[in-house]
Amino acid sequence: MRNFLVNLFERLETGIHKSNGNGNGKHLISELPKHKLIFENTFPGVPASTLSTKNPLDSAIQRSQQYILREQNKTDGHWVGILEADTTLTSDYIMLMHFLAKVDHEKQKKAARLILDHQLPDGGWNIYYGGPSEISASVKAYFALKLAGYSANESVMQKARKCILDMGGIMRANCFTKIYLAMFGQVDWQAVPAVPAEMILFPPGFYFSIYEMSYWSRCIVVPLSIAIAKKPHIPVDDDLLSELYLIPRNKVVYRIKRNQSGWCWHNFFIDADSIFRRYEQQPIKFIRQIALKKAEKWMLDHMDNSGGLGAIWPGIINSIFAMKCLNYPEDHPALLSQLKEVENLIIYETDRLYLQPCVSPVWDTAWAIIALHESGIPNTHPSLQKAGRWLLSKEVRNFGDWTLKCKVEEPSGWYFQYANEFYPDTDDSAAVLMALQRVSLPESAHKERTFLRGLKWLQAMQCDDGGWGAFDRNNNKAILNHIPFADFNALLDPSTSDVTGRCLEFLGRVGFSNTYTNIRSAIEFLQKEQEKDGSWFGRWGANYIYGTWSVLSGLSTAGEDMDKPYIKKAVEWLRKSQNSDGGWGETIKSYDDPSLKAIGKSTPSQTAWALLAFFAVNEIKSDAVERGIKFLLNGQKEDGSWDETEFTATGFPKVFYLKYHMYRNYFPLLALSRYRNLIQKL
Repeated sequence: MRNFLVNLFERLETGIHKSNGNGNGKHLISELPKHKLIFENTFPGVPASTLSTKNPLDSAIQRSQQYILREQNKTDGHWVGILEADTTLTSDYIMLMHFLAKVDHEKQKKAARLILDHQLPDGGWNIYYGGPSEISASVKAYFALKLAGYSANESVMQKARKCILDMGGIMRANCFTKIYLAMFGQVDWQAVPAVPAEMILFPPGFYFSIYEMSYWSRCIVVPLSIAIAKKPHIPVDDDLLSELYLIPRNKVVYRIKRNQSGWCWHNFFIDADSIFRRYEQQPIKFIRQIALKKAEKWMLDHMDNSGGLGAIWPGIINSIFAMKCLNYPEDHPALLSQLKEVENLIIYETDRLYLQPCVSPVWDTAWAIIALHESGIPNTHPSLQKAGRWLLSKEVRNFGDWTLKCKVEEPSGWYFQYANEFYPDTDDSAAVLMALQRVSLPESAHKERTFLRGLKWLQAMQCDDGGWGAFDRNNNKAILNHIPFADFNALLDPSTSDVTGRCLEFLGRVGFSNTYTNIRSAIEFLQKEQEKDGSWFGRWGANYIYGTWSVLSGLSTAGEDMDKPYIKKAVEWLRKSQNSDGGWGETIKSYDDPSLKAIGKSTPSQTAWALLAFFAVNEIKSDAVERGIKFLLNGQKEDGSWDETEFTATGFPKVFYLKYHMYRNYFPLLALSRYRNLIQKL
């Protein structure tokens, strides 16, 4: 490990890296002075052989180690936990089978059973554990059950219908739900906002180019634009959902309400949508054909070296819709590949099944390595070495969409899934690089080159505002959020506090400090993003506890004075947020109502994040920390794992949430291990 880092930074000193992608040469890697690169004591893990099983803390750590090691894929060394979402994906799966006119009745029965299992007492369906009924999820579930053969007269359907009508009926569903329903004839195409295929013709750099949208939006919208242009009609009864309308369907008014305050971006995009709707009725044929061909090519090109389009459920299912609308034969390789990816996302549980939105092996593997090494597993342990080699194999080696705004000599970065070559992300990349620091490999030269490329790439992805987004640089044109089809609340990928904190944490661990321009600009960004109560918003994890942990960890390793008032304010906010049982928890409702921040049932993952935040400010033996540690110790099961039913992660705030099944295990192990290591230093 020592030789690797010495060699690495000797090469960095030579000035190999000439630009960070945003034209600012004052914070290049080549400035990094060697005397600051002290890494051999960065991760003082306690050798597993020295642990005392008589100590409850040591015993808990050992049990957790053994549990996580048992979960490792013994073939190639990676970890992957289930990534659970709400029932909307399972409803989509039933719709997909009917769209293709290929219904596997056994799978449909299992999917319907899962949907019924998640029905709430009021008849609806929610989008996270413990949440209230949500209109789009409920409409999708109702339609899926109808397709699966359930009658409107059955009691479960009567309850569902009443709940949906009480929430405003079918027309209150979101844009993408209406698009799917329109393909089945259940809503009129007039209910669907314009998604013109011609937008693919806008060149990169143009204000309304698809490259000004987030990566996931591109993967959703491009294939959908093909389907909307073709307007398929799947042969089912067009009145299958007539009972979900508040007024008769033929009397529905489809005009989007304008803001009465005068000119604003909302009204501008409503007017633009109206123009495009009229254009859709009679498009210029040769332009439409050019646009469809380009959209098709973009879609097919972006499937290469990926686990489906974008390696995410919406991209995969929408690409299937698009290819069928383009009359692809059933044996077309591209169509077959996407159908295979659908099957790869299914989780079977005895007599039911559900769909994952994607898979998380790179993310899970990185954090498992970090937690295990912190717990005392040596960096030469075969399990860590095998996992490290697997992570090295997942480095991106091709230029993707991100290169339009980020110029580097060589591509790098890591994605989230098994394969997603066009879309590495900064959060995964920072976590992977921190994990690789903790693994000693005989092939050190290969690791060194990979590490160096990743370091360059991560720096180059820093945005002009000082922060980091997830997949793109400067993807922050907020007015685009007013586009009518952008009601899923995540059209853009701007800089966020949690991702910025993660990138800072990694850069601090390789020697960057707040004396460097890029680090100072990141710290300034975080200071601007801090909430009045001292917390930080969590874009990718729930919510303010997650964001505050990520930021404080980054500030600490970057050399910020952790006694500054704004940091003390964050720590006091965490202290006041502790539950009476010693843990921390935060409901997903805090995304809708910030007054609920850090309020919720204590969970292992959120408690671990809070503890790690305290450790970042070197608070180790306080009452809050001791109570938090006891909460984790008391909650551990005999097999070394923890239970956690709550959703603690985020896809799209206010719209789509996630439950990582490994969060409840590797984050508590990391917190307990770091606590022990810090205590032993006192």
